[in-house]
Amino acid sequence: MAATAASRGTDIGRDISSAFPPPSLGAAPVDRAAWIAAFHHVRDETERRAAPLSAEDQQIQSMADASPTKWHRAHTTWFFEQFLLREHLPGYAIHDERLNYLFNSYYVAAGPRQPRIMRGLITRPNAAEVAAYRAHVDRAVDALLKEASQAALHAVLPILEIGLYHEQQHQELLITDILHAFAQNPLGPAYDEAWRFPAPTQAAGTVDLARGITRIGHAGESFSFDNESPRHEVLIQGAALDRGLVTNAQWLAFMEDGGYSRPGLWLSDGWVAAQAEGWEAPGYWRREGETWSSMTLAGVRAIDPSLPVTHVSYYEADAYARWAGRELPTEFEWEVAARDDRLADAFGSVWQWTRSAYTAYPGYRPVDGALGEYNGKFMSNQFVLRGSSVATAEGHARVGYRNFFYPHQRWQFTGLRLSQTHA
Repeated sequence: MAATAASRGTDIGRDISSAFPPPSLGAAPVDRAAWIAAFHHVRDETERRAAPLSAEDQQIQSMADASPTKWHRAHTTWFFEQFLLREHLPGYAIHDERLNYLFNSYYVAAGPRQPRIMRGLITRPNAAEVAAYRAHVDRAVDALLKEASQAALHAVLPILEIGLYHEQQHQELLITDILHAFAQNPLGPAYDEAWRFPAPTQAAGTVDLARGITRIGHAGESFSFDNESPRHEVLIQGAALDRGLVTNAQWLAFMEDGGYSRPGLWLSDGWVAAQAEGWEAPGYWRREGETWSSMTLAGVRAIDPSLPVTHVSYYEADAYARWAGRELPTEFEWEVAARDDRLADAFGSVWQWTRSAYTAYPGYRPVDGALGEYNGKFMSNQFVLRGSSVATAEGHARVGYRNFFYPHQRWQFTGLRLSQTHA
């Protein structure tokens, strides 16, 4: 099997520079060829990630939080059709109006949609027909980028760019969603038998942060999502963040000390979730006699004690921190500590839980229209994760990036590092 993006674990997420050329400003001409190349680079990466999967694999939806591979391929295509081509390519011929209902995700302003939990019931269009849909939209985007005036391109590029970053997000979900589906299969099928988790950086000690005021959030003219702005001042209390991530060996010590059976370590909602779901180990771990194994993208593999623990919820991360006599860092502490590469494996390994609720930065305003639904309406009951994971597309991550999930969710590559606030 040809190497896929997900199998290149040592590369994904390491390069945190933008994968796309910067939009031209003022009267400067747009580099059309560079943007066409960037567009096809991202679109081709989605297909590379889907390539190891059969039509049956691409159809499955293993839980409400996950989506079928085929749906990811179609939804990202719908995004370009809905927000870019309908508005900015005169005479564009809609591929099939019915697909707007099937492949809209949560954009209420864009019309009604198939319920999320029922995406796996969409057997038609089939995988080949989704490929034809993708090809139709790709040709139209090529035409737009080649034929639009320079003035028109200045309006088009911000939408194209968010569409590319949006597709990269779905590339990560494609991988994590199929891993969850394969984990339900007693045969433990492999997505890629050659896949390996990247070796962790050997890191000891802490990054010490002095108490003081610092500026947080996106700066400059490069791309960011709206939830990364406005840039603003925050007070850092002073803390010491571990340079290294919590490992499987450390998590096994937590388990052996009764970490999953001691309610005093857990938030109330976390204890309820752990009991209801029967958690006794991280997601995908399986007890085999006296040892543990885990479902991975390469199939079932023995737990490697040296690797970072992954597939843990916020509730588990918080309980572990309390057991260790430490705490999770705030997202602001993490951002300051990650500057100048002071944290080991900040990117390309696991998303790292912070103890910060996912809320708006002071002065935040969502963009107008349906694209304003992208981030802002989810700022409730979720926690921020920082960094990136082995499944994150190359060039997608950056220091100020704010990922977010509900505290019970653990099908993503989510782990943690610890912190200690200075007395």
